[in-house]
Amino acid sequence: MTCVSKDDWVPQGVGGLENRAWEALDETEISVLVTAGAGAGKTEFLAQKATYLLQTGICPASKRILAISFKKDAARNLAERVEKRCPRGQARRFDSMTFDAFTKGLLDRFRPTIPEPFNASGTYQIVSPLRRDYGGFLERHGYHGVSAQQLEGRVPLANLPIDLSNGSEVNRALAHYWREQFFGSEEISLSFPMINRLVKLLLQENPYIRRALQATYPIVFLDEYQDTTYAQYDMLLTAFDGSDAVFTAVGDDKQRIMGWAGAMDDAFTQFENDFSARRISLLSNWRSHEDLVRIQHEIARRIDGEVEEVQAQGIREIEGDISAIWQFRSIDEENHYLAEWVSHEVRSGRVEPHDVAILIRMRADQVEEEIAPAFGERGLRIRNAARSVGEIQIQDLLGEELTSMFVSLLRLGATDRSPENWELAQQNYLFLQAADPDNELTQERLLAKLEAFVRQLREELIRRQPDLDSAEVIAELLLEFISKQMLRQCFPAYQRERDFERVWVGFVTLLKECAEHSSSWAEALDEFEGIGQVALMTVHKSKGLEFHTMIFYGLDNQTWWSLTPQRSEELNTFFVAFTRAKQRAFFSQCVERGRAIGWIQQLLAPVGVVTIDGTTILDSM
Repeated sequence: MTCVSKDDWVPQGVGGLENRAWEALDETEISVLVTAGAGAGKTEFLAQKATYLLQTGICPASKRILAISFKKDAARNLAERVEKRCPRGQARRFDSMTFDAFTKGLLDRFRPTIPEPFNASGTYQIVSPLRRDYGGFLERHGYHGVSAQQLEGRVPLANLPIDLSNGSEVNRALAHYWREQFFGSEEISLSFPMINRLVKLLLQENPYIRRALQATYPIVFLDEYQDTTYAQYDMLLTAFDGSDAVFTAVGDDKQRIMGWAGAMDDAFTQFENDFSARRISLLSNWRSHEDLVRIQHEIARRIDGEVEEVQAQGIREIEGDISAIWQFRSIDEENHYLAEWVSHEVRSGRVEPHDVAILIRMRADQVEEEIAPAFGERGLRIRNAARSVGEIQIQDLLGEELTSMFVSLLRLGATDRSPENWELAQQNYLFLQAADPDNELTQERLLAKLEAFVRQLREELIRRQPDLDSAEVIAELLLEFISKQMLRQCFPAYQRERDFERVWVGFVTLLKECAEHSSSWAEALDEFEGIGQVALMTVHKSKGLEFHTMIFYGLDNQTWWSLTPQRSEELNTFFVAFTRAKQRAFFSQCVERGRAIGWIQQLLAPVGVVTIDGTTILDSM
C-alpha cells in the first residue's frame, strides 16, 4: 500500500492541529506524555497520530499499533475515528481495546502456558467482588487479624505465586483466597484484577510470548492515562520490558477520579521517569466556549495552582445564563422546576432532549424514580444509562461491538437511505470476514451479500410491526447473518460463551423493550440509542461524553459529603462534571436534602456562578 512522505502528510478529517499537537504527533523516536485538559481533543489527537504513523510507513505493514483505553466506548470511538481516516488495510493494523480486554485476550489465548496451579483447566466466570465478599471470606476461614479492606487492596497487587516465607496472616489469607477462587467450586471465579495478575505471571514466565507481543506492537498508545492503576502499569512494564516500544500516553491529572479503583497517585511522573518521556501540554478546548472555559479554569486552579490557561475554541450559541447554582426548598419543588425548565428549552428548539444530561454522584435508579414522573408529565423521558438490561448496564451495552454492528444494520433496514450506516456496515462486515483489502473481487462478492441481506431485513421490518415477538425474530435474523461464531472469533471479549450471552441477552432485552412501546422501527431504534430522551448518568459514567446542557443534580453536603478542599479526587470529579458541557452547566441544590457547600459557592462566585432561587428560573421564559 502506497505511503505518504512525512513532509506531505496532512491531518485527515479535521481542519488542522494546534502547534503543540503537531509537536506531539511528530515525536516518533521517543515516548511522549501528552497532557490535555477537558475538550482538548485527546481522542482526535490519538486518531491523527495513528493515521500519521500508518500512512507514512513509520509503523510499517508488518507491525501494528496497540491502543489501550480505560473505557470500552472510548476504545471503540478511537477505533472508529482511525477507520474513517485510513484506508481499510491500514486501519486493520490499529488494535484499540480496554486494559481488561487486552489482558483477558492474552489469558484466553495462552492460559495453558501459565505455571501450575494457575493453569487449571475448566471454564471460568468473571466476578466483581464487593468489600463484603472479602469480609465474608475472611470470616468463614477465621482470618481475624486481616480486614476486608486489606485483602481487597492486596488482590490487585499480588505477585504470583504468593510469597509465604514471611508467614504473615495477610499473605496466608491472600494465598487462600486465590486457591478458593480457583478450586472452591465447580467453576473458577476471576475478577479483572486477578486476570491482570495472571497475565503478568504469564509474561514473566514465557519470554517467547513476551517477545512476540513486543515484535507485534512497536507502538503503544495509552488513552485516559490518569486512570491507569498500579496493577495495569505493572503489567505493561512487564509486557514491554527490554523492548524498543515507543509509547504515547494522553491524559489529564485534573480528571483523575478513579483513585477508589486503584488509579496511580503519581502516574505522570512515573511514566516520564520509566520511559524517558517528553511532556507536551495541549492548550486548546474545542468543546466549550470562552465563558465556560473561564469557569473551568477557576476550578482547575484550585486543583493545580500552576495550570496553564487554555484557549477556548468553542462558539457560544445561546444567550442568557450559562451557569448558576439553583437552590430549591423541597425535592418536589426541585423536580417540578427542573422538568418545566428542560421542557421549555426543548419546546423552544434551543436543545434536543438527548443533548441534556442530568449528572449525579450515585444511586441512578433512585434518582430516576424521583425525577421521572415530573419529566413524564411534560412529555419527556429519562434515559437511565446505569439501568441494567439482563446482566449489563445500558451505557455499557451501547458501547459493545455486537451492538454497533447490529444497530447499523437495523438502521439500514428501517430507513430508505443512510450513507453513514452503510459505510459502517461495510467496514464491519469486511472486518468480520477478514477480507483482503487488495482483493477487489472478494470485496465485491461480500458487499453484494451484505446488500442482499439488507434488502431481506428491510422486507422483514416492513412486514412486521415492532412488538416483543418481532424484535426477537429480527434479532435472531441479525445473528444468523453475522454469525455467533464469527463474532466470537473476531472479538476477544466474546470468546467465552458466558461473555457473549451476557451482551446478546442484553441486546435482545433492550430491543424488545423499545419495540414494545414504538409505532415504527425507526422510533424503536431511536429509543434504543436514547435519542429524544434526557440522559441520566453518574459523573464517572459521563467521562468522555459531552452535552449541550448539563444539570448537576444534588450539589449539597449530604449527597456529596466528601467534597472538601482536602479531597483532591472529589474536586477532580466536580471538575469533570462541569467540563462535560458545551454551552451551559447548572447545579441543582435542595435544602430538604442537604445544606449548600459554602466553599464551592465562594470558589465559583467571582467567575459569575451565583446561587439563585430555583423557582425564578422560569421567570424570563
